[in-house]
Amino acid sequence: MTTYSFQREIGGRPLIIETGALAGQANGAVTVTYGETVVLVTACISTELREGQDFLPLTVDYEERLYAAGKIPGSFFRREGRPGQEAVLTSRLTDRPIRPLFSKSLHNDVQIVVTVLSADQENPPDILAICGASAALGISDIPFGGPVAAVRVGYIDDEYVLNPTFTRLSQSRLDLVVAGTKDGVIMVEAGAKEVAEDVLLGALKFGQEAIQEVIKLQEELIQACGKPKMELQGKGLSSELQETVSAIIRDKIGSGPIWKDRTEREAVLAKLKQEALEKMGSSYSTQEISAAFDSGLKGAVRSLILEKGIRPDGRNVTDIRPITCEVGRLPRTHGSGLFTRGQTQVLTIATLGSPAEEQKIDSIGQEETKRYMHHYNFPPFSTGEVKRSSSPGRREIGHGALAERALVPVLPSETDFPYTIRLVSEVLSSNGSTSMASVCGSTLSLMDAGVPIKAPVAGVAMGLMTATDGRYVVLTDIEGQEDFFGDMDFKVAGTAEGITALQLDLKVKNVSSEIMEKALSQARVARMFILERMKETISASRPELSKYAPRLTKITIDPEKIRNVIGSGGRTIRSIMSETKTTIDVENDGSVLIGSPNEEATQKAIRIIEELTRDVEVGGIYNGHVTRVVNFGAFVEILPGKEGLVHISELADYQAPSVEDVVKVGDEVMVMVTEIDRLGRINLSRRAVFQKQAQVPSAPQGTEQGESPSYPFKKRTESRPPVHRHRDEGEREGRRPPSRGVPHKRPPV
Repeated sequence: MTTYSFQREIGGRPLIIETGALAGQANGAVTVTYGETVVLVTACISTELREGQDFLPLTVDYEERLYAAGKIPGSFFRREGRPGQEAVLTSRLTDRPIRPLFSKSLHNDVQIVVTVLSADQENPPDILAICGASAALGISDIPFGGPVAAVRVGYIDDEYVLNPTFTRLSQSRLDLVVAGTKDGVIMVEAGAKEVAEDVLLGALKFGQEAIQEVIKLQEELIQACGKPKMELQGKGLSSELQETVSAIIRDKIGSGPIWKDRTEREAVLAKLKQEALEKMGSSYSTQEISAAFDSGLKGAVRSLILEKGIRPDGRNVTDIRPITCEVGRLPRTHGSGLFTRGQTQVLTIATLGSPAEEQKIDSIGQEETKRYMHHYNFPPFSTGEVKRSSSPGRREIGHGALAERALVPVLPSETDFPYTIRLVSEVLSSNGSTSMASVCGSTLSLMDAGVPIKAPVAGVAMGLMTATDGRYVVLTDIEGQEDFFGDMDFKVAGTAEGITALQLDLKVKNVSSEIMEKALSQARVARMFILERMKETISASRPELSKYAPRLTKITIDPEKIRNVIGSGGRTIRSIMSETKTTIDVENDGSVLIGSPNEEATQKAIRIIEELTRDVEVGGIYNGHVTRVVNFGAFVEILPGKEGLVHISELADYQAPSVEDVVKVGDEVMVMVTEIDRLGRINLSRRAVFQKQAQVPSAPQGTEQGESPSYPFKKRTESRPPVHRHRDEGEREGRRPPSRGVPHKRPPV
């Protein structure tokens, strides 16, 4: 089997595309290498067309293998399971630029599989997946209108950087993936730190220029080993049918607004379709009439907008649907925001947690944990439909990730706000741009929860209608039908200062820079308008967290004492959390975060931790409890895990006849540390406490914990465990039992 290899210098590193060595039975297969990151991309097509299929069933699967990064999966089975969020997002990222380039007549099943074989954790594999999918389709016999290529653009120190590594990307104000053909941009995905529109336009131009070299590389590969393209099956619709159905539609909606909302729209369209079925049903099948109806409706709506500037619901091209906002609707959640725009309504709920609740990531990337999560749910009732409820699909994961990306730049740092944050957007009603409504609802929810965000964020979706003669109209705030019939879905989110997230999907082969500039300009005006409506409801984050949210208190301990807090196998820290009903997170630098909505519980946990980590000081007075009684004295635990001996001669300010006459196991006593010998053994005295109190009778001495008991000795009220005496106990402890009444002295060391 002949192997072909071609390469180009892209961003200072060779981009290599090879074919012929792997996956020979696929219609097309390539490996793409960049640095030490390698992906295998295959393209396959079914040989038979399903009966009655009138769409392109394209599937893109992105498979991460943890062996690519030298990792073993962390699951119980020690193998990869369902795709993670990053894998799903990369599948969508690969699908979006190639889908518009297939012929409208191709209805066979097509599957693209991207497998990451090697990941150097410096060069992201997602752009290689797009380039590889285009190359695999290009050399295959699958009809495809490519090639298409993608690059990543960063913005570091006011300069554009081509394909920055993960390390450099962390320093960038912009993370933009742009895909395009020879003629223009076809897909954009971006996260940004409030960058201006002109910076973004410059990044698109910079990326589009770099794409041309990758396209030339693919063209060389296709010319060398490309297969002849297969002939498409299927037939077009009858011109008679199309003209008749289109006339029915034009007569009804050709001159003005068609419907006010989705309910009215469905009623109007159902009546028109029924009229078409009655008129043409004897000559054509229901499926053919439905296809002609959809085509005629699309043409009528586009014509109304392009020629008269009138949208189906009566708005002009820059109008935004009516907006209402509400916060604090749910009484027990930490924060909630309800955002309604036209018939699109999203309720977003904020939940705050401790750092221990961060999401742990098991992927080939560098990120190990995630403190901010946004989840998006799209139930069937949001469109008035009856469907089976299932786990989130690719669309839900993609929309949630877009809204998440939009808010990341305005979140407070972990140092200033050490909480784990989870947002959940529940779509209650949908008629276009629910992802951007989720962005707005997220801002409201975070502010209601008291999260000190840097600035409010709003989002809007822009649409596009183009004519064959070059005319075009950019639409602000598109609804569902305009998205379906239009040529572009361009989502823009940001603050008053700049853009934080952007996503562009096209149904045409490219858009010009002129269209992009106009769309961004209209989106900015719309964003400012929406932000003002949101500020009328809540203008800044609440000064206090919800009373149901945990309060995090930070203390610092000696890093050498961390083991005292954790305990063997985590036993100690678990017992503290169980006793105090708090969450406790300990960092390697000695930082300890204690979380609880109850201040008393927090202070109790702090006292326990301070006791576990404090050093015993000579001259210090402590409250302790008797743990053991021997014939020459009593052992008293003065701090958790720290015990000392009170010799019988130091138990009282008189000569005690026996230890048991003064104390028993379980008694609380106040003692002073008189000595810590070279072996670390602690000597204690109650006599010294009596003497010190006698010097200041009006002000009894407190303990180092700040307590001020009235007496240096307090009996426990509960029943005491039995005292077990052993004559040789003193010897086993390395202590010599003295005769009664004679002060005990340790032997010299």
